[in-house]
Amino acid sequence: MLTENEARDAIVVALDCDRERANEIARMLEGKARWMKVGMTLFFREGPDVVREMRERGFKVFLDLKVFDIPFQVHGAVRSASLSGADILSIHGLGSSAMIAEARAGAEEAAAEMGRDRTKLVAISVLTSMDQDSLTEIGIDLPVKDEVARLAGLSVGAGSDGIVCSPWEAAEMRALLGPDALIVTPGVRPAGAAVGDQRRVATPAAAIGAGASKIVVGRPVTGADDVAGAYESIVAELCAR
Repeated sequence: MLTENEARDAIVVALDCDRERANEIARMLEGKARWMKVGMTLFFREGPDVVREMRERGFKVFLDLKVFDIPFQVHGAVRSASLSGADILSIHGLGSSAMIAEARAGAEEAAAEMGRDRTKLVAISVLTSMDQDSLTEIGIDLPVKDEVARLAGLSVGAGSDGIVCSPWEAAEMRALLGPDALIVTPGVRPAGAAVGDQRRVATPAAAIGAGASKIVVGRPVTGADDVAGAYESIVAELCAR
């Protein structure tokens, strides 16, 4: 069972929408939610200002850009993203240890420039929309859980603070990476919620019980008729676990 504070700190609300809707959701969740996820849909349209707006409203921000390029570009991209004020930033574990090391260097450079804590980095392993057939299609023959473990070890060893994986792999990632690693799990759906394009999903309580540090919940909250009520029901679920 989590305390109420722990539950609120574990839930990240995904703002995969336009700026007007993002601010509307933020207003409805002010004083309730602690974390917002700004993904590519919103960031590529609005840029760093939307991160700053969420920070000014009192939210912490997981900037989910899945940064993936040559090491030189990633260094600069992570530095720039960190300067926006993001608390957590996603990079891609497939980029190699050299890329991840440069991402870490970019984050450290930005932290020194701003005089604030460094943006934490989490590496994408296998997208929650993918299953075994999807991996095979792109030429990866390892079982999903083994590919996630391989990328997790590589990423954290090269400077990432943790991993993004589905709730299905969270327990193994916690055992592999230890108690201090950030384990962020998208693909979280309250019981009865539509799955959509996700494949490897679990309920909020199951994901936290498996070892997730943060659970990312989007449409079941942001698409609800009562956004604040949907959020509070997840808090209650985590406190009753």
